[in-house]
Amino acid sequence: MAGQIESLEKILEEHIPPEKLKDVKRLLFGKELRALNIPKAAEQLALEKDFEVQGYGFDAAEESSRSPNIVRIGGIQNKIVLPTTAPILEQRDALFKRISDIISGAALCGVNVLCLQEAWTMPFAFCTREKQPWCEFAESAEDGASTKFLQELAKQYNMVIISPILERDEERGDVLWNTAVVISNTGQVLGKSRKNHIPRTGDFNESTYYMEGNTGHKVFQTQFGKIAINICYGRHHPLNWMMYATNGADIVFNPSATVDGLSEPMWPIEARNAAIANSYFTCGINRVGSESFKSEFTSGDGKPAHHDFGHFYGSSYIAGPDGSRTPGLSRVKDGLIFAEIDLNLCRQVRDKWGFRMTQRLDLYAEEMREAIRSDWKPDLVTDSSSRNRFL
Repeated sequence: MAGQIESLEKILEEHIPPEKLKDVKRLLFGKELRALNIPKAAEQLALEKDFEVQGYGFDAAEESSRSPNIVRIGGIQNKIVLPTTAPILEQRDALFKRISDIISGAALCGVNVLCLQEAWTMPFAFCTREKQPWCEFAESAEDGASTKFLQELAKQYNMVIISPILERDEERGDVLWNTAVVISNTGQVLGKSRKNHIPRTGDFNESTYYMEGNTGHKVFQTQFGKIAINICYGRHHPLNWMMYATNGADIVFNPSATVDGLSEPMWPIEARNAAIANSYFTCGINRVGSESFKSEFTSGDGKPAHHDFGHFYGSSYIAGPDGSRTPGLSRVKDGLIFAEIDLNLCRQVRDKWGFRMTQRLDLYAEEMREAIRSDWKPDLVTDSSSRNRFL
């Protein structure tokens, strides 16, 4: 990935004097987080298998009425392993092997809840509009190959694993969905959450394959907290984030696949903003690398026909309800980001800021009921003297 910046953090550390760097990071990331010690075995595995590991701690104030509620959460970002021209099962199995290594690293770091990136079992081929061979990656959420593979690892490591895949609903006409499968630390499939918002911009031709999901805003009660999954493009929709909070989520994961030149200015703040607005923890996960396809394809933005989507810039991070966030992982390298969080912080922030208390769902519900009516008109008060100016 020649010519790509490794990370914003590397640039800051290289060019800003140490005495000023602390304040720069405070302004960018919020309060300084506690750096976690990476176990030697995890460091060695990461070195041997060539992936990055970062770990941070989000602390809450001590309470007399509640014990600390400590959980370790994590996300994995990675490149595809084989070229997109390789046989489908070989591509998939190579990714299984790669992810198995990084999940082992997560287990060594004590991660309790782990989320993989969007459509982790395959290249992000939805730009091509080709149905074959890419639909061959689709599988059952309940008993597909990736689910069975991760069930064993979930049991082995006592870890909840979130597996975003291309789902084939074999019981309902083989319809495809962009779906996150939630696998309990016991190996049981707890359920699934489908992508609520589908992009129609640039190379994101996803609606050629699947449409908006129909599972709403499910929250899953696990042994390690109440978790939810806001898949990729849903992060651009504040109400999407809000509904997971309304249903009681402590942690919301945002498995994604997005490229530079499109969304990178938004990426560092969207999951963080959601954590603040909804008083929960968020984890934004983005794949890494460039993926080239044999056939050229065109875009919705007028670019000449091309073979690749662009650079998936990684930069995965975790954010807390108090506005703090971790630095991002590399823009160019596979990695594991994890954090030790105290879920008590969610209530403490709600008590301090009162965002949930003051959110006025009743007000917005009434106005939105009106806004979806076919005879609705905006509640716009116009100065008659400026009427002609805006015609």
